[in-house]
Amino acid sequence: MSNDFNPWQRTAHGANLLDPAGTPRVTIFEEITGLANKHNALNLGQGFPDTEGPEEIRQIALKSIAEGANQYAPGSGIPALRRAIASHQKRFYDLELDLETQVVVTTGATEAIAAAILAFVQPGDEVVTFEPYYDSYAAMIGLANAKHNVVQLQLPDFQPDLAKLRATVTDKTRMIILNNPHNPTGSVFGEDVLNEIIALAHQHDCIILSDEVYEHLTFGVSHVPVATLPGGFDRTITISSAGKSFSFTGWKVGWATGPEKLITAVRTVKQFLTYSSGPAFQPAVAQALELPDEFFAQFAGSLGHTCGLLADSLEQSGIPVVRPRGTYFLVADVSQLGYQDATELARLLPERLGVAAIPMSVFVHPENRQAYSSLLRFAFCKKEDVILEAARRLSRLPELVR
Repeated sequence: MSNDFNPWQRTAHGANLLDPAGTPRVTIFEEITGLANKHNALNLGQGFPDTEGPEEIRQIALKSIAEGANQYAPGSGIPALRRAIASHQKRFYDLELDLETQVVVTTGATEAIAAAILAFVQPGDEVVTFEPYYDSYAAMIGLANAKHNVVQLQLPDFQPDLAKLRATVTDKTRMIILNNPHNPTGSVFGEDVLNEIIALAHQHDCIILSDEVYEHLTFGVSHVPVATLPGGFDRTITISSAGKSFSFTGWKVGWATGPEKLITAVRTVKQFLTYSSGPAFQPAVAQALELPDEFFAQFAGSLGHTCGLLADSLEQSGIPVVRPRGTYFLVADVSQLGYQDATELARLLPERLGVAAIPMSVFVHPENRQAYSSLLRFAFCKKEDVILEAARRLSRLPELVR
């Protein structure tokens, strides 16, 4: 990276959005969504649901607006939401949290990620993520002027090689960023991986930033927060949000939890980013976190069903898929169709078949793209009729190479 880059350029460079001359490019999401709109295609590229969250929760937000919850919320979040977050962690994971000192509400998980990285990472520090990675991590690492090191996730199940993980984390590592369940691959890390991360954090005196926004969206496997494992809590900032768990992505209500010394640092930075947000949404999210277990199970089951419909159709068309164990995303390998560059195919799909997808190679360092070049990511967090129609259109995918 050029030493002449400004902080905004480092941010764009980290997210692969800067050309060699320092000029920003549009994101692949903007490009593919533009093509989807132009050709009236079904957009399975961006990971947002096309259904609304629970009606009773939306009504709470409307009532809050009508009753005047339209000014600043407390910087740490309203007490009712912080209490609900603490209760949620106890209910699902048996984690005891002090709502005053170990919980902070943020403007989505995105702000929590930014605040945590900016709170602890200094220029020249090293930060380790798993590759492919959510692009926000790379952007914030770039803004902090740190070095971004990666551990590649390997097919067929997108798990890391533990020996490579051990070789990548060193005494120069300030933070290990964990995304579990993992976007963009849909994998869920085994406890052996989580325990190794904890051991390395202790060995090299670094922090774990655990992004768990898909915690309730797993299929046939239970989510295990790294903070619940021996030695994990004291070094971990855990992040989640209402966006994925309740289909309220636009509300941008997230949170960070963990030991007081780590959350104090996150809160200190966060208050000078947005200070606070979503005063009418926070009471609604507090109620959402108290929904019965059946709600969470049924939501995950519904997503698992639409995932299966798409996966079955792709496989029947001769396209191998990696069936996810969580998240919104399904990965397909188009190499057997003769496409070694899924980016090229992603640009053709909206016009030729009326479906949009995202190439996996945009989520990796440029020098590592070849390892993931034939993979496409589809978002299946859509209505069943949309998924069925997308599957019907994608069944013609092999014809594109004839």
